[in-house]
Amino acid sequence: MLKRSPLVLAAVALIALAGATVTAPDASSISMHYSSFLPPNNLQNRISAQGAGGLTQDQYNAVIDRMVAIYGPLIAAQGDVLVINRLWSDDTVNSSAERNGNQYIINAYGGLARDKTITQDGEALVLCHEMGHNIGGAPKYPGDWASDEGEADYFATTKCLHRIFADASTAQFTHSLVGADGNMAFARAACAQSYKSAADQAVCARSAQSGLSVTALFQELSGDPVPHFNTPDPSVVTQTFDDHPGTQCRLDTYFQGALCTKAYTVDMDDNDPAVGACVASQGYTVGLRPRCWYMPPPSEPSLTLPVASAAPARQTPSLAALRSADPFSGL
Repeated sequence: MLKRSPLVLAAVALIALAGATVTAPDASSISMHYSSFLPPNNLQNRISAQGAGGLTQDQYNAVIDRMVAIYGPLIAAQGDVLVINRLWSDDTVNSSAERNGNQYIINAYGGLARDKTITQDGEALVLCHEMGHNIGGAPKYPGDWASDEGEADYFATTKCLHRIFADASTAQFTHSLVGADGNMAFARAACAQSYKSAADQAVCARSAQSGLSVTALFQELSGDPVPHFNTPDPSVVTQTFDDHPGTQCRLDTYFQGALCTKAYTVDMDDNDPAVGACVASQGYTVGLRPRCWYMPPPSEPSLTLPVASAAPARQTPSLAALRSADPFSGL
């Protein structure tokens, strides 16, 4: 059973059934909180500037349909409602999650789906990240309903993509060709070490490749170094970093989540980050949350040498420059 968060916040944007045509309310009149995939940005002009690319509307809808079909009943079973706002005509290059009463809301903006870097597998990861804000468990933003950014990324590949990619109807989803430089060979070898069955190995590799494709967007927008599976972020935080980590750190999180062999049917917990996750105290040595953003509790043994770093390598000046004057929380 999915755990129900005790905190309910008012929504920021429209609350509409999936597929409905909606009009955004005046944000100033609504109590606001977004948890999102990308940092705030003003990248709307990127859509017209780059030409054709990304998903068609049918491809975009197919990904959302799978998310609704899989997670709608799971959330309904606990007395709540999944709402995915299909904002295809909105050029916002982002996605976001909200809560409104018993509604778990995901805003799926067309601007991101139409970006040249996005495939259907990548869009699935984006939606899984937003689902992670809603049901990804601890660690959460302090005093908030939402799982923090690193946890939303970790949930996306430990739990959500396993459910999505195990569905045969997603076999024809478009996917990225990135990784021809050896990245995916490294990932597939790691997946083969973690999982015994060919099916599980395939889901692991596909999840890792989805992470690699979306971090290509992070890297392009931020100016961070190109990330690789075999060059993990060496940063070690002294307290959990709740905001968006840097590009390499996010790829590390997607990769470790994909390698985590804890059953995807074991839900995360709102209070105990060890429940549902791969943790050292349970004998796991791979699939753990990366230390570039996560500080485990004192009860957890550390598998990482203590490297002095109070904060992770995160947003570069070029990424900070993308932030718009009007705050908008994204991916």
